[in-house]
Amino acid sequence: MKYLAVLGRQPEISIAEIEAQCLAGPVATFSPTVLGSRLRAAGVPQVASPAHFEFISDIEPKIDRFGGVLKLAIELEKKPLEFLQELPEGKITIGVSDYSKNASRRTAAMEALKLKKILVRHGRSVRVVENKDATLSTATSLHNGLSGKNKRKVELIKANNDWYKVIGVQDIDAYTKRDQARPARDAKVGMLPPKLAQILINLCGPLPEGATVLDPFCGTGVVLQEALLMGYRACGTDISERMVEYSDKNLKHFDFKNYEVGVGDATSFHWNQPIDAVACEGYLGKPFAKIPSEMELKEQKQECGAIVLGFLKNLADQVKASAPVTIAVPAWLRKNKTYERLDILDLIDKLGYNVENKSREGLLYHRDNQVVARDIIILRKK
Repeated sequence: MKYLAVLGRQPEISIAEIEAQCLAGPVATFSPTVLGSRLRAAGVPQVASPAHFEFISDIEPKIDRFGGVLKLAIELEKKPLEFLQELPEGKITIGVSDYSKNASRRTAAMEALKLKKILVRHGRSVRVVENKDATLSTATSLHNGLSGKNKRKVELIKANNDWYKVIGVQDIDAYTKRDQARPARDAKVGMLPPKLAQILINLCGPLPEGATVLDPFCGTGVVLQEALLMGYRACGTDISERMVEYSDKNLKHFDFKNYEVGVGDATSFHWNQPIDAVACEGYLGKPFAKIPSEMELKEQKQECGAIVLGFLKNLADQVKASAPVTIAVPAWLRKNKTYERLDILDLIDKLGYNVENKSREGLLYHRDNQVVARDIIILRKK
């Protein structure tokens, strides 16, 4: 089937996540040229609206699974009017998002009103969700019930000559609840967003049911939480006893059972169970409110790089061949507005891993002007 995904604010990561879960091919092996063409196809240069990505998959994607996808839609097998005329009796609610070239609020509104006019002529009661832009926001779609659950509330997406119906909208309220409802939080050690935790797990690719996902830097347990929500077993360790206590408290708060947490240094600890995949945020170093000096940067790169390499060396003999390892490591903002990454890829290769996104083009997770970004590296044990 053909699908359309409306991508999050960092579309390169969203596309890598979709590829890992739905396309069963190499994950995020982008050269700059390939990445650029891939993103142009996804509509990324059209900054006025979120990027979208059209893809074919034998696997039906589920919106709740993805951290970097705002909406999922499936191609209509009929013309939009024919599809709408066959909806169950009763009042219909319609929203239209237009991702076509040169789309505008006016083009989207005209499409919606045209459909309404014909349906009303045929005796249907119709409400149109008003467009403030060419595309409806995630919040507008969600709060108007256009998530595909109610058959009489529909969002249609136009992408040039193709039409799609939305089958899922990211539940932004659910993310807020499971983030802010955790009883044990510590802003001083950084807050891993649940969306990013999902992405890190998804970039490991499809895992067998009941697989064990390890987070050796578990902090307050966000990766463990998301792995458990996906139906996996979770194993977490952290060098800080307090962080392990926080993880356990948070997981118990959500009544999770299928997990194990303990104190352990990721560079030397031995995990006494089979590990199917690793998804984690490594040590990000010192938090900076402003761009670090060259001396500060050198010190941080040495410290953070040593911890990452020490962990991967320790892990190498504890995971089987082809096991995926997705790790977020720090990258630092420089005065020229680019990010400087850790120079560790060749060393990682010597430790017995294949770096699947060796160019690392685009897989930086950050807000605008954030000093310390998360650089996502996707590995697979040789």
